[in-house]
Amino acid sequence: MDQLFSISKLDRTAVEKLSLKENNPHIHDYEELLIGIAGEIEHFIDFKMKKLLAPFISFVAQGKAHLVKPEVKDGKCDIWMLQFKSEFIPETTFQLYSYYHEHANIQIAKGHNFNRLVTLCEMMFYEFQQTIPDYSVIRHLLNTLFIMIESERKKLEPDSTGFQKTQNTTFKNFLKILEENFRRPEGVEFYAEKLFMSARNLNLICRNILQKSVTEIIETRKLIEAKNLLMHTDKTVSEIGFELGYNEKAYFTAVFKKKSGQTPTEFRDEMSKLIS
Repeated sequence: MDQLFSISKLDRTAVEKLSLKENNPHIHDYEELLIGIAGEIEHFIDFKMKKLLAPFISFVAQGKAHLVKPEVKDGKCDIWMLQFKSEFIPETTFQLYSYYHEHANIQIAKGHNFNRLVTLCEMMFYEFQQTIPDYSVIRHLLNTLFIMIESERKKLEPDSTGFQKTQNTTFKNFLKILEENFRRPEGVEFYAEKLFMSARNLNLICRNILQKSVTEIIETRKLIEAKNLLMHTDKTVSEIGFELGYNEKAYFTAVFKKKSGQTPTEFRDEMSKLIS
């Protein structure tokens, strides 16, 4: 995906064309949100296959293997498809990983609450179609959309039990502490101590939920924020690196390039061209 954000709609014609193409489980490097107004999908994710009849919501975090097969139902199919990079809404992205862990799909009721979600999609689509889209408007609308979805999810989703509930609570608390401290040069032991647990157990929980170690999650959060600052501020590469706990520009640049395939300057130049 070359864009920071994209929104489109799958209608009956698009679905019929897709059905002619080979469709295998895959992984992508962006986040994806599907909001089904009409039709249905077969969705393989978290090693489970589930059929969803509209209205539905489905969120796929980057790096998760999944397969979506949209289908026409009663002659109709109407599905909003939103795709965005993690750094587009960095303050929200990591929370989504915990909210939708093993709960990627939500069957939702028709009515006013669902219609509000559709209206937000229409507003984002309208802005995205402008000659020069205002991405700050789209970011606010997307954040609002996820807040409303989370409100609906809490009403519909039964409480987790036992071990799973404890793990999810611990993971959410870790992400909250991470959000407050990721700019500091702290490691696994710091976060484990804050959660009154061993570094080993915290790593086990993080690997179970995100398939990443605590260190990898910390580094990913720093990278997302670095990209956010490169896109939306005039701070120098050195200033951004220092703000995120890297005392040397060369080291920050090396870490950034290793994880993103570009230097910070190359990334900033590319994003500037995309946004303009």
